[in-house]
Amino acid sequence: MQQYFQPEIETASRDEIVRIQNVKIVKQVRHVYDNVAYYRKLMDDKGITPEDIKSIDDIQKLPFLKKDDLRECYPYGLLATDLSNCVRIHSTSGTTGKRVVAFYTQHDIDLWEECCARAIVAAGGSKEDVVQVCYGYGLFTGGSGLHGGSHKVGCLTLPMSSGNTDRQIQFMMDLNSTILCCTPSYAAFIAESLKERGYGPGDNKLKAGIFGAEPWTEEMRTQIQDGLGIKAYDIYGLTETSGPGVAFECSEQTGMHINEDHFYAEIIDPETGEVLPEGEKGELVFTALDKEAFPLLRYRTRDICILTRGKCSCGRTHVKMCKPMGRSDDMLIIRGVNVFPSQIETVLLNEGYTPNYMIYVDRKNNTDTLDIDVELSPDQFSDNIADMQDMEKKLAASMRTMLGIGPKIHLVPPKTIQRSEGKAVRVIDNRKLH
Repeated sequence: MQQYFQPEIETASRDEIVRIQNVKIVKQVRHVYDNVAYYRKLMDDKGITPEDIKSIDDIQKLPFLKKDDLRECYPYGLLATDLSNCVRIHSTSGTTGKRVVAFYTQHDIDLWEECCARAIVAAGGSKEDVVQVCYGYGLFTGGSGLHGGSHKVGCLTLPMSSGNTDRQIQFMMDLNSTILCCTPSYAAFIAESLKERGYGPGDNKLKAGIFGAEPWTEEMRTQIQDGLGIKAYDIYGLTETSGPGVAFECSEQTGMHINEDHFYAEIIDPETGEVLPEGEKGELVFTALDKEAFPLLRYRTRDICILTRGKCSCGRTHVKMCKPMGRSDDMLIIRGVNVFPSQIETVLLNEGYTPNYMIYVDRKNNTDTLDIDVELSPDQFSDNIADMQDMEKKLAASMRTMLGIGPKIHLVPPKTIQRSEGKAVRVIDNRKLH
């Protein structure tokens, strides 16, 4: 029998979900307009007042928020409540510019943890489970979100944080962890480390993994599931909207249910800002319907995906988003061709290579270059140079078919590409494009 953390809302009718959204959007727009001078000016410049927003259908009248707005408002410019009402902050990594700092009231944290609890239960979790949280704690949202969600469900929670793989494996085996929460690249690394220590997929008690915070392919999912003997579930979120748990996968594994009672999703044309119909591919936009401290309206995530409302076998009625198909700002344009790292990973795993790789982009003599280091498994590696060159040529041809341009492939020995215990860095772009 299918289990839900909050069945009355997770299986609510479409009419009931819309009713909830209609009530919340009216209240939230008034809250933001009255308390956030920056967003009030954006609305005033568009000639929009809170009275113009009577239902969720009116949301398209509101202006967008972009990451540049968040940086401009750092640190307190988008805070919508008195600082004394806030109990925590989280922050983005700041790898693409100034950090984004998000504020939380206790109410915000409770709602966020409930969303993560829904994800854990959807992955088969209950109070009988042992949840090993290997996402980073601290400013990063991953550890805190799944930790809190695990508590809400009543699971025994192992707050491991990332790194120290020997200790991760010791606790996993000694305390019989049943649900693993971490980045997919770290899950793959744990599987690899277990195999090196002589453990097979049947030697652990894991049944499920909840993996997010970085892009991963279906091929990588299969590899993790086979390596750990589990079912691997995707989870989605971003610091700007709270953290993981904005959307999560159910047992059907055909997309992630968005928690529509808390987050309203739209898909837009990234160039024009036009809202696209259901089933169209575009940029994902989120509105936080009931956050108190940091309530972003129409925030452009830059994630490219598709929304669908087909009936789900799990019984949940909330709209699904597909796995992000890349990012409109992370997308590499190489010699005029759009390239996503996920395409490269798909080719590697389809061709039987490991998911350990590095992409190097540069510009020489005014021409873009694309080099990919691919780590071989011990059974693939050979001292025969001719064999290695033949493999490189074959892989380069497969990449050209997928990408539309031919990269230079470099096959490297096992264990030569540094493993990530957090968010994997896969791309180094040395071009001076700004």
